[in-house]
Amino acid sequence: MTQKLRSTLTLLVVTPVLLWSMAGMDVTPARIAAGLPRAATMLSDMFAHPDWEYWPIVQQRLIESLQIAALGTFLAGILAIPFGVLAARNLVRSPVPSTIGKVLLNAIRTFPEILLAYAFIKGLGLGAFAGVMAVAIHSIGMLGKLYAERIENVDKGAIEALTTTGASPVAIFRHCILPEVLPDFVSFVLYRFDLNVRSASVIGIVGAGGIGFILGLQYQAANYPRLGLIVIATIATVIVVDSISAKIRQRLA
Repeated sequence: MTQKLRSTLTLLVVTPVLLWSMAGMDVTPARIAAGLPRAATMLSDMFAHPDWEYWPIVQQRLIESLQIAALGTFLAGILAIPFGVLAARNLVRSPVPSTIGKVLLNAIRTFPEILLAYAFIKGLGLGAFAGVMAVAIHSIGMLGKLYAERIENVDKGAIEALTTTGASPVAIFRHCILPEVLPDFVSFVLYRFDLNVRSASVIGIVGAGGIGFILGLQYQAANYPRLGLIVIATIATVIVVDSISAKIRQRLA
């Protein structure tokens, strides 16, 4: 198949899908022409004159978001280990535990984080604690999957040698696998912390604490100068956290 024919076939497939998607969202030239100026006005109100007098409250809420992300990630990093061990195919001969583990991790990872936040708010009340639990539970799905994949790449020879001696899966994990995979586990946790800083900023909108809480309040009040300050501060925080985390991960590699 030539490059020209492949491009033509791709275009024939992609174009109908895009048109179908646009039709479902009611995208029209008139709607775009009317909406873009309003969006531009809002962005101008947000970023042209941020309300710097609001900074002390923004700073306090940013710190709370970082605390939510840090504690939630730490809990997930620990709790994901048994899930990762269960989902790994090379620790037990039967495929049943691995299948169960993978199904559980997929279910946890698929469950929307915002719904977890709602559930914990219902049970624990408004505030940062509900945010910590939502972040922790949702993070287990991703970390458990990464842990399992890393465990499955461990040298099989050492595992088989311990298995022949009658060592239990727990002993094999502790003495053979953990020393090798621990640096990668830490790297995974740091990467997840990057994501959780963003997540903690979003789930706060529904009342789970952090910067997202005041973000939702100021949006509802249409206070765009304060909203702009919140967005600027959040972006700057995410950039700094991402930079520090990336440097630490490079040292661990």
